[in-house]
Amino acid sequence: MSEAGTDAVVPPELQRLWRRQPAGRRGPRPALSVDRIVQTAVEIADAEGLAAVSMARVADALGFTPMALYRHVSGKDELLALMADAVPGPPPPIPADLGWRDALELWTRSQIELAMTRPWYLDLPLSSVTPGPQRAAWLEAAFYAMRDLALPADEKMAIAGLLAQHVLGETRVQVESRRTAVQRVRRAAGLGDDVPDSELDPEALAAAHPYADFELILTRLASPEEYPYLAGALASWEPSPGGEPSSDDEIAFGVGVVLDGIEAWVARRGAGTA
Repeated sequence: MSEAGTDAVVPPELQRLWRRQPAGRRGPRPALSVDRIVQTAVEIADAEGLAAVSMARVADALGFTPMALYRHVSGKDELLALMADAVPGPPPPIPADLGWRDALELWTRSQIELAMTRPWYLDLPLSSVTPGPQRAAWLEAAFYAMRDLALPADEKMAIAGLLAQHVLGETRVQVESRRTAVQRVRRAAGLGDDVPDSELDPEALAAAHPYADFELILTRLASPEEYPYLAGALASWEPSPGGEPSSDDEIAFGVGVVLDGIEAWVARRGAGTA
């Protein structure tokens, strides 16, 4: 590490994010803490979505005034950064005997599945906030998965970044498609937003999926004259039994293709292991 890096003063926001604040004086433990504030904010987002989270709402849920929260968190922007780090939790354990490709697949799929259980997580400023200890732990797990690859650190970082981008893209498609279907079904049935997704008709949700009519569009509305390459490809295409592929199939396909590309690149670099 450079001399400037070791001598630099760590800003208060980073100290709070990494829980590196100096220990307070002896006495009763404070009723409020960064962890308690963040946990309450996450609980509100789980129940009502990220839009419901505010400093005032979190303070009210905790039984304090908003000013009390500002002694621990500088504002909503910092609260969102703290939530972005807290929600992922620790990464899954990667078995020592797992090859690098299978280990990265586990690492990638775990993030997609995690984000799909909390759709509001995608509304956090994930690409613009500084990584905290939990997100650093996920990066550590990725480097552990690639520990036997003879690649420099910057290339391993680039691989982890590529997979992280795929996680965000894949999850956003899944989450936004689901949201659209849920809204359509609720609207058609005259139901309010308070009705849980789990109580909606699965067949109605499938029919309301934004891509449910995609085959119809391609075969009936997109003329061969306007879209000759699409029409040529579809002429010999047969839909898979059961209609649309499951989200799990789509996730597996996408992750597999990305890892195929990484594997080919690693082989070309001669960086693989026996």
